Amino acid sequence: MVDEMIKMARAAMLNAYNPYSNYAVGACIRSEDDELFAGCNVENVSYSVTICAESAAIGALITAGKKKIKEVVVMGSGDALCTPCGACRQRLAELALTPDIPVHLCDTEKVQQTIKLNQLLPGAFNPEHLEK
Repeated sequence: MVDEMIKMARAAMLNAYNPYSNYAVGACIRSEDDELFAGCNVENVSYSVTICAESAAIGALITAGKKKIKEVVVMGSGDALCTPCGACRQRLAELALTPDIPVHLCDTEKVQQTIKLNQLLPGAFNPEHLEK
């Protein structure tokens, strides 16, 4: 399944709209019922409205009526491994099936490192914080 996720993330990354940073990102997430959803970054001249690849993939997941994420693949066009930004870490935590879902950091061919989401975002703010 991870090999297919890498292929989908790579294909998405090739479609990234990144004229300002020239840094393309692709992501693929697997839903709890094993459907795959990919996304790429979409930049904007007003940087604050840029869409991250993970957010694009999450949007596709939610649009398809899914609610939980089981696994994540992220890749970037640079030499260093691309990790989700802080905002995307929180978005992933919101929909993670469990706090320790795997996040695979990949080059364009294979997994280079796998880290658990709760290691990327320890102490994540979650719905339990809002309970009265």
